[in-house]
This record gives sequence, C-alpha cells and structure tokens, in this order.
Amino acid sequence: MSDVNIKAICQQAKQAALQLAQLSEADKNQLLLAMADQLEADTALILAGNAKDMAAGRDKQLAEAMLDRLLLTEDRIKALANAVRYIAALPDPVGQIRQMAPRPNGIQVGKMRIPLGVIAMIYEARPNVTADAGALCLKSGNAVILRGGREALQSSLAIAASLHKAMAQQGINPAAISVIPDPDRALLLELLQQKDSVDLVIPRGGEGLIHFVSDNSKIPVIQHYKGICHLYVDKAADLDKAMALLLNGKTQRPGVCNSLETLLVHQAVAPEFLALVSAAFEEKQVEVFACDLSLPYFTGATKADETQFDTEYLRLAMSVKTVADYDEAVAHIQRHSSGHTEVICTQDISTAQRFLKQINSAVVMVNASSRFSDGGELGLGAEIGISTSKLHAYGPMGLESLTTEKYIVIGDGQTR
Repeated sequence: MSDVNIKAICQQAKQAALQLAQLSEADKNQLLLAMADQLEADTALILAGNAKDMAAGRDKQLAEAMLDRLLLTEDRIKALANAVRYIAALPDPVGQIRQMAPRPNGIQVGKMRIPLGVIAMIYEARPNVTADAGALCLKSGNAVILRGGREALQSSLAIAASLHKAMAQQGINPAAISVIPDPDRALLLELLQQKDSVDLVIPRGGEGLIHFVSDNSKIPVIQHYKGICHLYVDKAADLDKAMALLLNGKTQRPGVCNSLETLLVHQAVAPEFLALVSAAFEEKQVEVFACDLSLPYFTGATKADETQFDTEYLRLAMSVKTVADYDEAVAHIQRHSSGHTEVICTQDISTAQRFLKQINSAVVMVNASSRFSDGGELGLGAEIGISTSKLHAYGPMGLESLTTEKYIVIGDGQTR
C-alpha cells in the first residue's frame, strides 16, 4: 500500500495557494524568470530522468506518438524555459477590475479577477505539462497538484525538483507545485474526492483517462475528449495553400491533438487537388480512408465507413471525403466535430465569414494551419489544457482561464 498522503498534499497546496494569491506581479515574474533559468541549468538532470522514462516506454512498446510526447531534448527543455519566460512577460490578470459603475444609491459595483485556488492536473506522457502548468498556475496565483502518468514520472519529478530550487531561493512554499510521486490509480481516485481542498481538475491525455476523471471526480472538471480536426478545401481555395495546410496539419506531429484527422474537399476542385494529395501522402506514407468519390484518386486506400469520421488517429492516417458543396462540408463538421479545431481554405471572403459564424469549435481558422491551435501560438505563453466543454473556459486555457471574478462594492456608509 502506498505511503503517499493525498489529503495532506492537497491541504498543503491549499495553504500554499494563500501565499501565492498575495504575491505581487513583480514577485511572480521574478520567480518565473528564476525558474526558467533553473530549468536550463538542470538540463542534464532532466534529460537523465527523461532517459529512464524513454527506456521504460520502449520496453512497454508505447506507440511512437506517445514516445514523441514523452521525449525531452535540449531544444525542448530550452523551449520549456522560454515558455516560462513568455508567461512572465504576460499581463497578470489577478486583481484586474472591470465594470466598475455607480448604482443609484451611490455605491460603486465592479468585478475583480482572483485565482481559483488549487488546480489538480492529471496527465500522461507529457512531461512539458509539469513546467507549463507550474508556471501558468503560479502566475495566476494558484497552487497546482501534478499527477502525471507512470510513463513520465521520472521526467516530471526532475522538472519539479528544478522548479523547487528556484522557489526555495524566493522563499515560496514548495507545496505550490506538488508532484504526486506514485501513479497508482487508487491515489488518483482519492485525489478526485478532495473537494474541500481542490477547486478544479484538468485532465490531459487519452480519452480513457479523461472519461475516468470526469466519471469519478467530485471536483469540477475541464476537459476535451479528443481532437478530430477538419480541413475543408473550398472550391475557391488556393490549392498551394491548401496543400501546405494539409501537410503541416497532418504530418508535422501526427500524435498531437491539433493535428488534422479529416480532409473535406469540394467536388469542383477534387480531381486536381486529390491527385496532388495522393502523391504527397504516398511520399509521406499516410494511410488513407476515403469515401467512394475520393477512393479512385488513391492507391492502396481503404474505403471509409462512417466510424472513420469519428476516429482520432494520432498517427499518419487520415479520413478523406469529397463533398458536393460548402453546406455539406459544414454539416459534416457539425456532425463529427469534437469541438477542438476546424480549418477552411478559401479565397472567398464571404465563405470564410460564414464558416467563422457557423462553426462553433473552440478554435476556427481561415487559411491557417491547425497546428496553431496551441496556447503558445495563440499568445497565451503556454496552455494548461484545452476545454471543449464551453463552461468557464473554451479552447486553449491560459492565465485568464485560471481565474474567476468576485464582485467588489465600494460605498460611503450606505445602508439598505
């Protein structure tokens, strides 16, 4: 039986959150910059921990997409540190006041942004989450409890140890960033019951993990289950742009949630464009599941059944469908979308505007790669997760999504 005391970890995080909530923006920025420097200084130690995780992952025959998420390199650690520096440079939402207005009796009423308190992050083979979540939560005045999967445990512990060095130098309670050192599922279940200490749970990982967290948590959960991202190539598309969007969105990092999974092509440009796609996919070794109209353009493609269009491949595979017109493309997206990211390629401004209004996924793009659906690329510095639930936060979650608002009232002795 594990000797990890989940209740104590959560209570200590709650105490640490009280300290963080009182830090000035300058204090938080100074700490974040020190944390970024410490990550780079500890590169060798972090890579040593990651090497243990990678060796164990290969022994377990993890999928290549999972191994890619797990892998840390010197460049990726430098990118982690730079993301922390970027977060330090962002405006601090805590304490911002808006809608301050007088009431007829003379009192002033407004809203002030405040931290949520304690965030529990549940994730799998994503060691970068340890640094990203730690930095985002600290800047927004929240403590964070990190429960990574067994696959990334040594990497996460090494990153957290580095962050703790910087925190100790600044006199910050180390419980502000806590890593649960045992990935036992029973401990996760216990964590999800700590509603008196933890304010929000954010799971990042496979669909099974997210369902487990959502089904078992007594704490509010922000989640997205999968990323079935579409590219629709309109009859007014620039086909060179469309090909660039397709290859970047599908083949750059196929194992991430903002990679493309379904290609929709207007029948007017299908003969020319799908011939180009076929040659490119053959070179890139992309497996194709195609509808009846698209199938003749590909060699060795598999006929797509309806379930293919609800599949998140997370590998070099893609569903392809030829559509009669714009309306059929939109109807298909509305039926099969997971609410993550959708892209249209078109030079017709009115069609682009219709797409922006009709598609309600968390991120909707015109002539831009789905790979930009990422907190860092959208200007958030880094993201702590992606919400497709529409409640509280929608899309990549940055600093503001980790705060809420309280009413403030300023009077001069008024009574009711």
